[in-house]
Amino acid sequence: MELGISTFVETTPDVQTGETISHAERLREVVEEIVLADQVGLDVFGVGEHHRHDYAASSPAVVLAAGASLTSRIRLTSAVMILSSADPVRVFQDFATLDGISNGRAEIMVGRGSFLESFPLFGYDLNDYETLFDEKLELLLAIQKSEIVNWTGKHRPAIHNLGIYPRPVQNPLPIWIGSAGSPASAIRTGSLGLPFVLAIIGGVRPLDFVSQVQHYKKSAAEAGYDVSRLPIASHSHGFVAATTPLAIEKFFPSTFARTNVRAIEKGTPPYHRSDYDAACSFEGALYVGDPETVANKIIHLRKHVGIRRFFLHVPHGTMPHADVMESIRLMGTEVAPRVREGVSRFEGNPQ
Repeated sequence: MELGISTFVETTPDVQTGETISHAERLREVVEEIVLADQVGLDVFGVGEHHRHDYAASSPAVVLAAGASLTSRIRLTSAVMILSSADPVRVFQDFATLDGISNGRAEIMVGRGSFLESFPLFGYDLNDYETLFDEKLELLLAIQKSEIVNWTGKHRPAIHNLGIYPRPVQNPLPIWIGSAGSPASAIRTGSLGLPFVLAIIGGVRPLDFVSQVQHYKKSAAEAGYDVSRLPIASHSHGFVAATTPLAIEKFFPSTFARTNVRAIEKGTPPYHRSDYDAACSFEGALYVGDPETVANKIIHLRKHVGIRRFFLHVPHGTMPHADVMESIRLMGTEVAPRVREGVSRFEGNPQ
């Protein structure tokens, strides 16, 4: 069982002071978070791509490369790259470069993304939302498979017998598909035999994603893939502190503020304290609490959904850097050992 951290490198106003951290300072903080995650024995760190004033990481590979030079074992991934508005050649080159710098620890997680700012920024039509992703994933997989590429599509100039460099240390360089829970996405990912990441966030129940995993596995098996060799991961907001009441109170202010900003943007109902408390319950999608509480929720997810990798997404909105670092420390030193022991106990092995 792999445990890790994911972040969107947010630069929202601090709910206590009203101050907004600079992009530069937040980027330096997240490199410190990557280094700490490596030191405390976590397996993977993911950075998401955004193109807004309230996020600092428009180039995850660059951020991860800064962390790669200061770490030795932790795997480094996007979470996610918005492939629909990116050039697959550059995405592969950037992460192959990261793979070289980290000596084989890079991964690419791609998805459609829940934010749309990148489409007009890079000159893409939102009417092509679905076809852009499918076509660009096809090209990315072709580059992953072969050094010399011949490819023709609708949304990008063709590539005729050209080499794509540098080549990564890993062969193949891992490519994961991130999904917010669409059955169609699960089926498509399974048919391609690619690793699958579920974004279990918002007002959902983690066990509701069992059907997505079933769709994924059924599609993969029908396409001839060995389902036992296809990893499934999940990503959920959360926070670890010494006690559960402390974790709940520390994580609430930024989560409340950030979720309500998004509710206004999307035109959805406002977020209330009752929504937060329900999500912090054992059946909810927020992994907030002391190490024992968070570990038990992750073990429960492993038992019933079948994930083999879990990302704790922290922070959600701007939080004090010291609190984030302490949460990462507890995730590595106290949550991860509990999860690995618990999984080993009920499955008879540590995988």
